[in-house]
Amino acid sequence: MTSNVTAVSYGLKLSPSEPEILRSLLADSGATFGEASSAGDARFEVCTVDFSVPSGSAADIAALRHAIAAAKEDTERTGVDTAIVPAELRSAERKLLIMDVDSTLIQQEVIELLAAYAGKRDEVAAVTEAAMRGELDFAQSLHARVAVLAGLPAAVVDSVRAEVKLSEGAAELVAAFKAAGHAVAVVSGGFNQILRPIAEELGMDYWIANELEIVDGALTGKVLGAVIDRAAKEKYLREWAAAEGIAMEHTIAVGDGANDLDMLGAAGIGVAFNAKPAVRAVADSAVNMPYLDAVRHIAGV
Repeated sequence: MTSNVTAVSYGLKLSPSEPEILRSLLADSGATFGEASSAGDARFEVCTVDFSVPSGSAADIAALRHAIAAAKEDTERTGVDTAIVPAELRSAERKLLIMDVDSTLIQQEVIELLAAYAGKRDEVAAVTEAAMRGELDFAQSLHARVAVLAGLPAAVVDSVRAEVKLSEGAAELVAAFKAAGHAVAVVSGGFNQILRPIAEELGMDYWIANELEIVDGALTGKVLGAVIDRAAKEKYLREWAAAEGIAMEHTIAVGDGANDLDMLGAAGIGVAFNAKPAVRAVADSAVNMPYLDAVRHIAGV
């Protein structure tokens, strides 16, 4: 039994011989090659090579991914990433794209922007970095970081919302998925007060984040309800996929930190976006350039 797979390479600049490089890297897998194509724009370039392998087991595809990752050490592959994607996912009639928010959908970490108003940005940034590397329990670290916001006027939330910038290509990525009839969701360890208007403006199908407690016009330094942590992110991925009637094999998850790992692992393909080393090491694929819409080429949208 054979399985159809696609190798998708992308980078700021690809070698004209990229299809041949991919075929050479995949030759030992017993691949039978199909069509190759190219895409991209002035920002980045994309090359796809369709192929089939004798077995498409998860272990075999993982082995292919490791082989491609090892090839990045060659100077020819500097600045190039390659995703190995089951053709079934790329050709699925309906897919679900789910993304992290801070440092993924948007360029900043919202908790750090808020903490700046309390004069605690550097202190909070250090804790955020440790949490995203997986060195701290996310829920505990969130409570500690939010505590420094106690007493700030609620108006700082509006000020921070105005500072937030979408990642390059984020709006285009969402629009492409929506135009093709797919579902798009975001799940965040950040805050609903910031996420809500962004999600509504982009036309997200689903979204959720933590809720900052506000009493008498001021932040209390607390969040309401259960924290959106790594387990919650996977839970919502599964719930939303089921609600849309979309198989988990047809889901794409994108994130950058340790609290995204469960979601990335559960999805049909997990994409590490400019991620921490621990996340890149285990994700199915990685995007190491600032353009989030590279994900649409991985997903075949």
